[in-house]
Amino acid sequence: MIAFQPELPPRAAMIAAMLASDSAYEGVFFTAVRTTGIFCRPSCTARKPKPDNVEFFAAADDALVAGYRPCKRCRPLGPAAAAPDWLAPLLAAVDAQPARRWSEHDLDAFGLEPARLRAWFKAHYGMTFFAWLRSRRLGAALNRLQQGDPIDAAAVDHGYESISGFRSAFQKRFAITPGRGGAVRQLIFKRILTPLGPMLAMAEAQGLVLLEFVDRPALTAELETLRERHGYLASPGDHPHLQQTERELGQYFGGTRQRFDVPLCTPGSQFERAVWRRLQEIPFGTTQTYGALAAALGRPAAARAVGTANGANRIAILVPCHRIVGADGDLVGYGGGKPRKAFLLRLEREVVAMQGMRQAQARPDHR
Repeated sequence: MIAFQPELPPRAAMIAAMLASDSAYEGVFFTAVRTTGIFCRPSCTARKPKPDNVEFFAAADDALVAGYRPCKRCRPLGPAAAAPDWLAPLLAAVDAQPARRWSEHDLDAFGLEPARLRAWFKAHYGMTFFAWLRSRRLGAALNRLQQGDPIDAAAVDHGYESISGFRSAFQKRFAITPGRGGAVRQLIFKRILTPLGPMLAMAEAQGLVLLEFVDRPALTAELETLRERHGYLASPGDHPHLQQTERELGQYFGGTRQRFDVPLCTPGSQFERAVWRRLQEIPFGTTQTYGALAAALGRPAAARAVGTANGANRIAILVPCHRIVGADGDLVGYGGGKPRKAFLLRLEREVVAMQGMRQAQARPDHR
């Protein structure tokens, strides 16, 4: 783990982000309130303090050292948007019994209020808890159909007592009949928590297809493109490629990984794929301009087209479009937001600088 201490954005920008609960600044700074002794994430929805009563820190540890206590609402010491403690036992039980048909009566054993559970899932997944469960079971059943299992076996093994009920639910969820399930392309998706906020990760058998911050404005259009143009059907769950992505992202943010090994699947035009491959060749800790990238592709006049393809990249960080800057060095054109782009570039430069220091200290002639 590196001791990464990024520079803070301008105070005016942090105040504006705090007042707007702007998730684009997640992990970039922490707000500490002098009158309460509490510090929060920028996205915290608690009552806003007066700007004159706050100070900002680049890291949660710095706020703790200064004597502030973590907010109980936004939990700044945990991963952004992590499941709260009251929900963790239920999620563990769901993972242990993925085919179980849960009811509101079952929730009583966990001491959970249905309304509270519904609100959390609507806020973080865009659907209710029970809709999320059905989607998981149907996604697992779709996977079985793609492996050649018969429809009745896929239905029974995933909690459906009635084949007709399974057919109806399947068609409602995927807009196709179970009989066609073996011929479609399935995407498995999950949220991955990072220091800069939650990301949506989606994968198929060939590799990771999408990795985006969940608050990216273009995310909805990207999902529609994957469904309508590339024929994907998505369902929640887990996948080895997603597990590898989560593990490697943790190493990246911890300063111990500079290249990613998870396989990628990047449907797009021939030109877009060429741009995305070239992005992966930009050295860690460096930047390149749109014009330089176009020249490297043998298309020096295509800087605008390169910018469009760069913006169409659906795999953030691993396909490092954050390393592309304007001709004047300005941090332009990043779908995850300028604060995150600045954070990622500073992180990489710090990792490279610390690596250079360790190498210098290891040389025999070092004094």
